[in-house]
Amino acid sequence: MASATYRNDLTLVRPKTNWGAVWGGMFTFVAIWSVFGLLGEAIFASSANVNAAHPVTGMNAGMGVWAVILTIIAMYVAGRVTGDLAGVAARGEGAIYGTIMFGLSVIATIVLLGLGGTALSSDAASAAGAHSSYVLTAFSDVGWIGFVALFLGWLAAMGGASSAVKTQIQSVNNVRDLRPAA
Repeated sequence: MASATYRNDLTLVRPKTNWGAVWGGMFTFVAIWSVFGLLGEAIFASSANVNAAHPVTGMNAGMGVWAVILTIIAMYVAGRVTGDLAGVAARGEGAIYGTIMFGLSVIATIVLLGLGGTALSSDAASAAGAHSSYVLTAFSDVGWIGFVALFLGWLAAMGGASSAVKTQIQSVNNVRDLRPAA
């Protein structure tokens, strides 16, 4: 009885970066972050003491925690969407897609906040004085909260995209016995 061995090597050729998946993840992040960010702002702003000299004092801790948690959740979901749309085949590839989506989301958020801040700005902030302790404390809080939110959001984006790994196609070695024809 003759025996023949067939070897089928399947090589996956990955296309270049799937930018549609990255943009889809970025839009997912912006949508989730905007909607629930406004909800948090509404909740915390309604608890402000309007009769105080600095009505938002004390709200920075609550808003900071809300911003960190919201950024983590939104980045994880957006990373998962990016990974699913890109069809990532390995955790490392998912981490790369998550990082790319994170970077694009940060730029989009900065642009949106810059446009919104420019449209809503007034002379009230400049009247308070750039060197007042209240303004400096607010900038310091925003800086630290922003750093923590973005750092943990970056990790969440990579984790979300990496968790979307599909089952990998393995190389298959088929060994079949061939019977002689006669």
